[in-house]
Amino acid sequence: MSTQHGGGNRKPSTKPVAGAKPKQGGDEDAELDEASAVSLDKESDSEPTSASGSTSASGKQKASPRKSAPVRKTAPAGKRPAARKVAPVKVKQGAAWGPIILFSVVGLLALGIVGFAVYQVNQNGLTVRERADRIDGIKDYFKINKAYTEERSHVWGPQKYDLSIANPPVSGNHNQNWQRCLGDVYAAPIATEHALHALEHGSVWITYQPNLPADQVEALAAKVKGKDYMMMSPYEGQAKPISLQAWGFQLQVDKASDGRIDEFIKALRQNASLEPGTPCSQGDIITETGTVPRDLGKDGTGTGMTQGG
Repeated sequence: MSTQHGGGNRKPSTKPVAGAKPKQGGDEDAELDEASAVSLDKESDSEPTSASGSTSASGKQKASPRKSAPVRKTAPAGKRPAARKVAPVKVKQGAAWGPIILFSVVGLLALGIVGFAVYQVNQNGLTVRERADRIDGIKDYFKINKAYTEERSHVWGPQKYDLSIANPPVSGNHNQNWQRCLGDVYAAPIATEHALHALEHGSVWITYQPNLPADQVEALAAKVKGKDYMMMSPYEGQAKPISLQAWGFQLQVDKASDGRIDEFIKALRQNASLEPGTPCSQGDIITETGTVPRDLGKDGTGTGMTQGG
């Protein structure tokens, strides 16, 4: 015989029996979860809390629920987050001096070559007189006294020259024998009559005062020795220590280091010739010093002039 406890009709208990498996997917599970959530909310609202956690009516302390971590925002589906812009790092580099120096040197060489070419074209396009007239201090007797430059007869014996025009003379009647001008350096004065004939052939005649210091004389001699259509000798009475003569031109300077000496030689040696192509090495040439002319050939004893006149 069964005995009923508690009287009346009692609903069956909804508490799960220990060891029994919960039903899956049923309505009862959903109701239990919802009821549990409501119960927890009520307990958290009704029960006071302290700094260390919550306290129930029985005085037992409950641990406060952990705060959830902040939710990290994610980009919407299908969109990638924008990449951060990173500023470029500037690296200082030293100047590349090697290529700079190389290009500078090449540029200067190119400019020098072009400049020299232009200079040569300009020089080649000038007449002898135009080139000579560019030398500072030169006397161009074709401009100063053209009639003087046209005196060029071949005569025997000593001649008288107007030294007020030019001293040493740069033109005038002269001896039929010319002074040898193959880079000859004469230690004593030579006859003007022979020297002028050498100028007529295109020689440059360098003269110097007899008291010119020895080192200056040697410096001049270095410009003469071994060079055709060049000769040199001391000369009494000229206005400056050093004087250069070509036919119709004269330049007087104070020192052998004067750069105009080389300019004069370059412009007028052989170029100032009135008899182009006539050498200094053939015919009745004079190699002796002395101011009195030697009339070789006058008495028929000379070899005769083979070229020039």
